[in-house]
Amino acid sequence: MIRISQIKIPLEKKANKDLIKQKVVKELRVKEKDILQLDIVKESIDARGEDVKLIYTVDVKVKNENKVRLKKSHQKVSKKEYFLPESGSEEMTNRPVVIGFGPAGMFAGLQLAQKGYNPIILEQGEEVDKRSETVEKFWNEGILNNRSNVQFGEGGAGTFSDGKLMTRVKDPRIGEVFKEFVSCGAKEEILYKNKPHIGTDILKIVVKNIREKINSLGGEVRFDTKVQDLIIEENQIKGLKIEGQEDINTSVVVLAIGHSARDMFETLNKHEVKMESKPFAIGLRIEHLQEEINKSQYKKHYNNKNLGAAEYKLTYKSSTGRGVYTFCMCPGGYVVASASEEEHLVVNGMSYNARAGENSNSALIVTVKPEDYKDEGPLSGVAFQREIERKAFDVGGKDYTAPCQRIGDFLGIEYEEDNKIEGTYRPALKYTNFEDILPEYIIESLKEAIIHMDKKLKGFANPNALLTGVETRTSSPVRIIRDEEELESINIKGLYPCGEGAGYAGGITSSAVDGVKVAEKIIMRYAL
Repeated sequence: MIRISQIKIPLEKKANKDLIKQKVVKELRVKEKDILQLDIVKESIDARGEDVKLIYTVDVKVKNENKVRLKKSHQKVSKKEYFLPESGSEEMTNRPVVIGFGPAGMFAGLQLAQKGYNPIILEQGEEVDKRSETVEKFWNEGILNNRSNVQFGEGGAGTFSDGKLMTRVKDPRIGEVFKEFVSCGAKEEILYKNKPHIGTDILKIVVKNIREKINSLGGEVRFDTKVQDLIIEENQIKGLKIEGQEDINTSVVVLAIGHSARDMFETLNKHEVKMESKPFAIGLRIEHLQEEINKSQYKKHYNNKNLGAAEYKLTYKSSTGRGVYTFCMCPGGYVVASASEEEHLVVNGMSYNARAGENSNSALIVTVKPEDYKDEGPLSGVAFQREIERKAFDVGGKDYTAPCQRIGDFLGIEYEEDNKIEGTYRPALKYTNFEDILPEYIIESLKEAIIHMDKKLKGFANPNALLTGVETRTSSPVRIIRDEEELESINIKGLYPCGEGAGYAGGITSSAVDGVKVAEKIIMRYAL
């Protein structure tokens, strides 16, 4: 196929395949009937200057391709279909088990099921419909279920997020992951949008359909199933102890437990599974009016429906030497209560597919390293997170009311009392001072960053904007060390650390890809 980049469509013209095809015909100097296939590879927005444009990259299959005169800007590309590897020869005693049904566990289980290994997938949380009811009860009444919440349950933490699929990982498996999402209910546009997202409302449908597909292929997804302990003999996994149920015998376990599985981290540490502390980030959520972000990004085109809700990604290196950056930006979204342990307070961001909420929010976070929290073992980062989350819970009033603060108060500048941005967090907010919760180096880094970021995004330091805290679950504070080639624990045979909780991914896409990679290694090693 021929890849053509930089196809520009003026914003006032609604982009569609017919309009893009007309551009391609002129570009290649061929007849429209000679276009045999046209695939949109990428769509992005060029918002520089006054004239905003939609920019497309497309792959085209043309009749008599060898006769088409190509420009230097054109490329010939070939698309390879993804296939699972051939099975290995080593005997697998009993069925493989996947712990966790977030993106990593979901895709590890799906690949194993597609190849015929009949995996058992264990998830301590509820299936997505029941989980949604449980989460709503927490948001409305402050009643936390520490087994099933925003962090745990069908789909993992990503289900109650924006469903962003952006990643810095470059891997051919990404395309297959996206195609699977589309086949299970996501919109086809995620295959080519520059910053694809699914949205919490559609993600709930997608994860349910993936589960049903796994079950139809011979796999088995079990909810409300808590792994109490690992059974390890002579540095080999032999099985799992399940709370209130019979033990499961297995020689292969995919550990896709998510970044908040603190009790499992403790279990692994008890068994001396090799782990280490790793850097992560801590901070707050910042909320602005969506319309103001749109105006700042799109100028006079801010209310053009073809553009959708504006996004941003900002970074800054503070005088403390720490990186500060926005993360998990949710246009038209909500700040949500995301605790998974009683008497600890955590916030995150979420939006639906339409991104139609009044506010936009983003994490505004500061990097922390093991030396910042007295690294006294692999779980030191967890202890540091807990310390800050407990302070936030206490300062908020000990009922999951979240501490919040106006940017004006945070920076010590005046703001208009009548133009305050209303926070979206439930069950409630309490105005306070984040200096009572966060370390001084984080506070100072955030203050510097907000002022600097306002120079890049006008209105970011709006004194009426709202900060809500705390955001501590940006990534896992632990890395479960695995062999770089085989992706197996370096000291426990048959144990495959996987995804974000194991410290090898960050977000839905990279976690899903890591799940696919781990499944491939298991398939190549073991016989059916």
